[in-house]
Amino acid sequence: MTHDPQFSAPWTGVYAATLCPFFEDEKIDEAGLQEYVRELADVSGIEGLVPNGHTGEIMSLLPRERARVTQLVKEAVGDKVKVVSGISAEGSLEAIEHAQQAKDAGADGILLMPPHHWLRFGRDMETAVGYFQDVAEAVDIKIVVHQYPAWTKAGYSLAEMLEMVKIPNVVSIKMGTRDMARWGYDYRELKKAAPHVSIISCHDEYLLATLLDGCDGALVGFAGFTPELIVNIVKAALNKDLEGSYRAQEKVRPLSQIVYRFGEPSSNAHHRMKCARWLMGKFPSPHVRRPLRPLPQSEIDRVRQELQDAGFETVR
Repeated sequence: MTHDPQFSAPWTGVYAATLCPFFEDEKIDEAGLQEYVRELADVSGIEGLVPNGHTGEIMSLLPRERARVTQLVKEAVGDKVKVVSGISAEGSLEAIEHAQQAKDAGADGILLMPPHHWLRFGRDMETAVGYFQDVAEAVDIKIVVHQYPAWTKAGYSLAEMLEMVKIPNVVSIKMGTRDMARWGYDYRELKKAAPHVSIISCHDEYLLATLLDGCDGALVGFAGFTPELIVNIVKAALNKDLEGSYRAQEKVRPLSQIVYRFGEPSSNAHHRMKCARWLMGKFPSPHVRRPLRPLPQSEIDRVRQELQDAGFETVR
Protein backbone atom coordinates (compact mmCIF):
# COMPACT_ATOMS: atom_id res chain seq x y z
CA MET A 1 0.00 0.00 0.00
CA THR A 2 1.42 3.36 -1.01
CA HIS A 3 1.58 6.19 1.51
CA ASP A 4 2.37 9.85 1.06
CA PRO A 5 5.54 10.54 3.09
CA GLN A 6 4.03 13.81 4.30
CA PHE A 7 1.49 11.82 6.32
CA SER A 8 3.87 9.60 8.28
CA ALA A 9 1.22 8.47 10.75
CA PRO A 10 -1.35 5.90 9.62
CA TRP A 11 -4.94 6.95 8.98
CA THR A 12 -3.98 10.53 8.17
CA GLY A 13 -4.16 12.46 4.90
CA VAL A 14 -6.94 12.58 2.33
CA TYR A 15 -9.71 10.00 2.08
CA ALA A 16 -12.21 10.35 -0.74
CA ALA A 17 -15.84 9.47 -0.09
CA THR A 18 -16.85 7.97 -3.42
CA LEU A 19 -19.90 8.45 -5.59
CA CYS A 20 -21.83 5.42 -6.86
CA PRO A 21 -22.85 5.38 -10.53
CA PHE A 22 -26.19 3.95 -11.56
CA PHE A 23 -27.77 3.11 -14.87
CA GLU A 24 -31.10 4.69 -15.74
CA ASP A 25 -32.87 1.53 -14.49
CA GLU A 26 -31.21 2.08 -11.07
CA LYS A 27 -28.82 -0.88 -11.33
CA ILE A 28 -25.25 -0.23 -10.19
CA ASP A 29 -22.85 0.52 -13.04
CA GLU A 30 -20.12 -1.82 -11.84
CA ALA A 31 -17.66 -1.14 -14.65
CA GLY A 32 -18.22 2.59 -14.32
CA LEU A 33 -17.64 2.42 -10.57
CA GLN A 34 -14.34 0.61 -10.97
CA GLU A 35 -13.09 2.99 -13.64
CA TYR A 36 -13.97 5.95 -11.42
CA VAL A 37 -12.28 4.63 -8.26
CA ARG A 38 -9.14 3.63 -10.17
CA GLU A 39 -8.88 7.22 -11.34
CA LEU A 40 -9.20 8.48 -7.77
CA ALA A 41 -6.63 6.00 -6.45
CA ASP A 42 -4.13 7.17 -9.07
CA VAL A 43 -4.14 10.71 -7.63
CA SER A 44 -1.00 11.31 -5.59
CA GLY A 45 -1.97 12.13 -2.02
CA ILE A 46 -5.17 10.11 -1.87
CA GLU A 47 -4.66 7.74 1.05
CA GLY A 48 -7.98 5.92 0.97
CA LEU A 49 -11.39 5.53 -0.64
CA VAL A 50 -14.64 5.39 1.31
CA PRO A 51 -17.50 3.72 -0.56
CA ASN A 52 -20.97 3.41 0.98
CA GLY A 53 -20.90 6.80 2.65
CA HIS A 54 -23.62 9.39 2.30
CA THR A 55 -21.86 10.58 -0.86
CA GLY A 56 -22.18 7.03 -2.18
CA GLU A 57 -25.93 7.02 -1.45
CA ILE A 58 -25.68 4.21 1.12
CA MET A 59 -29.27 4.73 2.19
CA SER A 60 -30.48 3.62 -1.25
CA LEU A 61 -28.31 0.49 -1.37
CA LEU A 62 -29.49 -2.90 -0.22
CA PRO A 63 -27.20 -4.65 2.31
CA ARG A 64 -25.87 -7.13 -0.26
CA GLU A 65 -25.19 -4.23 -2.64
CA ARG A 66 -23.11 -2.42 -0.03
CA ALA A 67 -20.87 -5.47 0.29
CA ARG A 68 -20.71 -5.75 -3.50
CA VAL A 69 -19.69 -2.10 -3.86
CA THR A 70 -16.91 -2.64 -1.31
CA GLN A 71 -15.74 -5.72 -3.19
CA LEU A 72 -15.73 -3.88 -6.52
CA VAL A 73 -13.72 -0.98 -5.11
CA LYS A 74 -11.19 -3.31 -3.48
CA GLU A 75 -10.80 -5.34 -6.65
CA ALA A 76 -10.24 -2.15 -8.65
CA VAL A 77 -7.61 -0.52 -6.43
CA GLY A 78 -6.04 -3.47 -4.60
CA ASP A 79 -3.56 -2.33 -1.97
CA LYS A 80 -2.81 0.97 -3.66
CA VAL A 81 -4.95 2.84 -1.13
CA LYS A 82 -7.04 1.87 1.88
CA VAL A 83 -10.68 0.94 1.35
CA VAL A 84 -13.03 1.94 4.18
CA SER A 85 -16.64 0.84 3.84
CA GLY A 86 -19.45 2.87 5.34
CA ILE A 87 -21.69 1.00 7.78
CA SER A 88 -25.18 2.25 8.57
CA ALA A 89 -27.30 0.09 10.85
CA GLU A 90 -29.99 0.53 13.47
CA GLY A 91 -28.65 -1.95 16.01
CA SER A 92 -25.48 -3.72 17.08
CA LEU A 93 -26.34 -7.12 15.54
CA GLU A 94 -27.03 -5.56 12.16
CA ALA A 95 -23.86 -3.45 12.35
CA ILE A 96 -21.79 -6.52 13.24
CA GLU A 97 -23.21 -8.40 10.26
CA HIS A 98 -22.47 -5.53 7.89
CA ALA A 99 -18.97 -5.05 9.32
CA GLN A 100 -18.18 -8.73 8.78
CA GLN A 101 -19.48 -8.52 5.21
CA ALA A 102 -17.25 -5.48 4.60
CA LYS A 103 -14.25 -7.35 5.97
CA ASP A 104 -15.03 -10.39 3.83
CA ALA A 105 -15.28 -8.07 0.80
CA GLY A 106 -11.74 -6.84 1.44
CA ALA A 107 -12.24 -3.60 3.36
CA ASP A 108 -9.30 -2.31 5.38
CA GLY A 109 -11.67 -0.59 7.77
CA ILE A 110 -15.22 0.60 8.31
CA LEU A 111 -16.75 4.03 8.78
CA LEU A 112 -19.29 3.33 11.52
CA MET A 113 -22.22 5.74 11.42
CA PRO A 114 -24.54 6.17 14.41
CA PRO A 115 -27.91 4.41 14.28
CA HIS A 116 -30.22 6.90 12.64
CA HIS A 117 -33.08 6.43 15.10
CA TRP A 118 -30.80 8.30 17.51
CA LEU A 119 -31.36 11.40 15.38
CA ARG A 120 -34.97 11.41 16.59
CA PHE A 121 -34.84 9.77 20.01
CA GLY A 122 -31.30 10.31 21.25
CA ARG A 123 -29.40 7.86 23.48
CA ASP A 124 -27.30 7.81 26.63
CA MET A 125 -23.52 7.63 26.85
CA GLU A 126 -23.42 3.93 27.71
CA THR A 127 -25.42 3.10 24.59
CA ALA A 128 -23.31 5.30 22.31
CA VAL A 129 -19.97 3.90 23.49
CA GLY A 130 -21.38 0.38 23.78
CA TYR A 131 -22.35 0.38 20.11
CA PHE A 132 -18.70 0.72 19.10
CA GLN A 133 -17.59 -1.80 21.71
CA ASP A 134 -20.09 -4.33 20.36
CA VAL A 135 -18.79 -4.08 16.80
CA ALA A 136 -15.13 -4.00 17.84
CA GLU A 137 -15.46 -7.12 20.01
CA ALA A 138 -17.24 -9.07 17.26
CA VAL A 139 -15.24 -8.14 14.14
CA ASP A 140 -11.48 -7.65 13.89
CA ILE A 141 -11.46 -4.61 11.64
CA LYS A 142 -10.30 -1.01 11.98
CA ILE A 143 -13.04 1.47 12.85
CA VAL A 144 -13.42 5.12 11.89
CA VAL A 145 -15.93 6.88 14.14
CA HIS A 146 -18.41 8.99 12.19
CA GLN A 147 -19.15 12.06 14.30
CA TYR A 148 -22.43 13.73 13.32
CA PRO A 149 -23.21 17.45 13.74
CA ALA A 150 -23.49 18.68 17.32
CA TRP A 151 -26.99 19.97 16.67
CA THR A 152 -28.29 16.41 16.13
CA LYS A 153 -29.16 13.96 18.90
CA ALA A 154 -26.70 11.51 17.34
CA GLY A 155 -23.62 13.73 17.74
CA TYR A 156 -21.07 12.52 20.30
CA SER A 157 -19.88 14.57 23.25
CA LEU A 158 -16.17 14.91 23.95
CA ALA A 159 -16.61 12.61 26.95
CA GLU A 160 -18.12 9.93 24.70
CA MET A 161 -15.34 10.24 22.12
CA LEU A 162 -12.71 10.02 24.85
CA GLU A 163 -14.17 6.63 25.77
CA MET A 164 -14.39 5.52 22.12
CA VAL A 165 -10.70 6.15 21.46
CA LYS A 166 -9.86 3.66 24.22
CA ILE A 167 -11.24 0.88 21.99
CA PRO A 168 -8.25 -0.73 20.22
CA ASN A 169 -10.05 -1.03 16.87
CA VAL A 170 -10.81 2.70 16.73
CA VAL A 171 -8.11 4.32 14.59
CA SER A 172 -9.71 7.59 13.49
CA ILE A 173 -12.60 9.99 14.02
CA LYS A 174 -14.30 11.54 11.03
CA MET A 175 -15.12 14.79 12.79
CA GLY A 176 -18.35 16.32 11.57
CA THR A 177 -19.25 18.34 14.67
CA ARG A 178 -19.87 21.50 12.64
CA ASP A 179 -19.37 23.56 15.76
CA MET A 180 -16.23 25.60 15.28
CA ALA A 181 -16.26 26.73 18.90
CA ARG A 182 -15.65 23.08 19.86
CA TRP A 183 -13.34 22.04 17.06
CA GLY A 184 -9.90 23.06 18.32
CA TYR A 185 -10.60 22.13 21.93
CA ASP A 186 -11.97 18.69 21.09
CA TYR A 187 -9.06 18.03 18.72
CA ARG A 188 -6.42 18.82 21.32
CA GLU A 189 -8.12 16.89 24.11
CA LEU A 190 -8.52 13.81 21.93
CA LYS A 191 -4.92 13.97 20.73
CA LYS A 192 -3.68 14.23 24.33
CA ALA A 193 -5.71 11.16 25.29
CA ALA A 194 -5.02 9.08 22.16
CA PRO A 195 -2.28 10.53 19.92
CA HIS A 196 -2.43 7.44 17.71
CA VAL A 197 -6.06 8.14 16.72
CA SER A 198 -6.29 10.52 13.78
CA ILE A 199 -8.85 13.33 13.70
CA ILE A 200 -9.92 14.01 10.14
CA SER A 201 -12.34 16.66 8.94
CA CYS A 202 -15.50 16.00 6.98
CA HIS A 203 -16.44 19.68 6.78
CA ASP A 204 -16.56 20.00 3.00
CA GLU A 205 -18.15 23.44 3.18
CA TYR A 206 -15.45 24.97 5.39
CA LEU A 207 -12.62 22.52 5.15
CA LEU A 208 -9.75 24.99 5.36
CA ALA A 209 -10.85 26.42 8.72
CA THR A 210 -10.85 23.00 10.35
CA LEU A 211 -7.51 22.05 8.82
CA LEU A 212 -5.88 25.18 10.22
CA ASP A 213 -7.43 24.86 13.69
CA GLY A 214 -6.13 21.33 14.29
CA CYS A 215 -6.49 18.31 12.05
CA ASP A 216 -4.77 15.22 10.64
CA GLY A 217 -6.47 15.08 7.27
CA ALA A 218 -9.84 15.01 5.56
CA LEU A 219 -12.50 12.47 4.67
CA VAL A 220 -14.81 14.34 2.35
CA GLY A 221 -17.09 13.75 -0.59
CA PHE A 222 -15.42 16.63 -2.35
CA ALA A 223 -12.25 14.53 -2.64
CA GLY A 224 -14.32 12.15 -4.76
CA PHE A 225 -15.24 15.11 -6.97
CA THR A 226 -12.00 17.09 -7.33
CA PRO A 227 -9.33 14.95 -5.61
CA GLU A 228 -6.32 16.94 -6.77
CA LEU A 229 -7.68 20.20 -5.38
CA ILE A 230 -8.53 18.68 -2.00
CA VAL A 231 -5.09 17.09 -1.75
CA ASN A 232 -3.53 20.49 -2.46
CA ILE A 233 -5.57 22.20 0.26
CA VAL A 234 -4.85 19.55 2.87
CA LYS A 235 -1.13 19.37 2.16
CA ALA A 236 -0.70 23.13 2.18
CA ALA A 237 -2.76 23.66 5.34
CA LEU A 238 -1.08 20.91 7.33
CA ASN A 239 2.32 22.22 6.22
CA LYS A 240 1.28 25.63 7.62
CA ASP A 241 1.59 27.07 4.12
CA LEU A 242 -1.11 29.71 4.47
CA GLU A 243 -0.57 31.34 1.10
CA GLY A 244 -0.63 27.98 -0.69
CA SER A 245 -3.72 26.83 1.18
CA TYR A 246 -5.56 30.05 0.33
CA ARG A 247 -4.65 29.66 -3.35
CA ALA A 248 -5.98 26.11 -3.34
CA GLN A 249 -9.12 27.19 -1.50
CA GLU A 250 -9.86 29.85 -4.12
CA LYS A 251 -9.91 27.13 -6.78
CA VAL A 252 -12.28 24.99 -4.73
CA ARG A 253 -14.59 27.82 -3.65
CA PRO A 254 -16.65 28.17 -6.87
CA LEU A 255 -17.05 24.40 -7.14
CA SER A 256 -18.16 24.19 -3.52
CA GLN A 257 -20.79 26.85 -4.13
CA ILE A 258 -22.03 25.04 -7.25
CA VAL A 259 -22.50 21.82 -5.28
CA TYR A 260 -23.41 22.91 -1.75
CA ARG A 261 -25.12 26.24 -2.45
CA PHE A 262 -23.75 27.68 0.84
CA GLY A 263 -25.11 24.76 2.87
CA GLU A 264 -23.97 21.49 4.37
CA PRO A 265 -23.56 18.27 2.39
CA SER A 266 -26.95 16.74 1.59
CA SER A 267 -28.50 14.22 -0.77
CA ASN A 268 -29.21 16.95 -3.31
CA ALA A 269 -25.66 18.25 -3.00
CA HIS A 270 -24.28 14.82 -3.79
CA HIS A 271 -26.64 14.67 -6.74
CA ARG A 272 -25.24 17.96 -8.05
CA MET A 273 -21.71 16.67 -7.48
CA LYS A 274 -22.46 13.61 -9.58
CA CYS A 275 -24.07 15.79 -12.24
CA ALA A 276 -21.11 18.20 -12.34
CA ARG A 277 -18.55 15.44 -12.71
CA TRP A 278 -20.70 13.86 -15.45
CA LEU A 279 -20.92 17.19 -17.28
CA MET A 280 -17.11 17.37 -17.20
CA GLY A 281 -16.88 13.88 -18.70
CA LYS A 282 -15.47 12.34 -15.51
CA PHE A 283 -18.41 10.20 -14.39
CA PRO A 284 -20.53 7.71 -16.33
CA SER A 285 -23.98 9.13 -15.55
CA PRO A 286 -25.92 11.61 -13.40
CA HIS A 287 -28.51 9.02 -12.35
CA VAL A 288 -29.57 8.55 -8.74
CA ARG A 289 -31.87 6.12 -7.00
CA ARG A 290 -35.34 6.79 -5.71
CA PRO A 291 -36.64 8.47 -3.67
CA LEU A 292 -34.35 11.12 -5.20
CA ARG A 293 -35.70 12.51 -8.44
CA PRO A 294 -33.67 13.58 -11.48
CA LEU A 295 -32.43 17.14 -11.44
CA PRO A 296 -34.61 19.43 -13.56
CA GLN A 297 -33.03 20.56 -16.80
CA SER A 298 -32.86 24.11 -15.47
CA GLU A 299 -30.64 22.92 -12.60
CA ILE A 300 -28.40 20.92 -14.94
CA ASP A 301 -28.05 24.00 -17.16
CA ARG A 302 -27.18 26.10 -14.12
CA VAL A 303 -24.49 23.68 -12.97
CA ARG A 304 -23.03 23.56 -16.49
CA GLN A 305 -22.94 27.35 -16.80
CA GLU A 306 -21.37 27.85 -13.38
CA LEU A 307 -18.71 25.23 -14.13
CA GLN A 308 -17.84 27.07 -17.32
CA ASP A 309 -17.85 30.44 -15.54
CA ALA A 310 -15.39 28.97 -13.03
CA GLY A 311 -13.07 27.90 -15.86
CA PHE A 312 -13.88 24.21 -15.97
CA GLU A 313 -14.50 22.52 -19.31
CA THR A 314 -17.78 20.67 -19.84
CA VAL A 315 -18.27 18.07 -22.54
CA ARG A 316 -22.00 17.46 -22.12
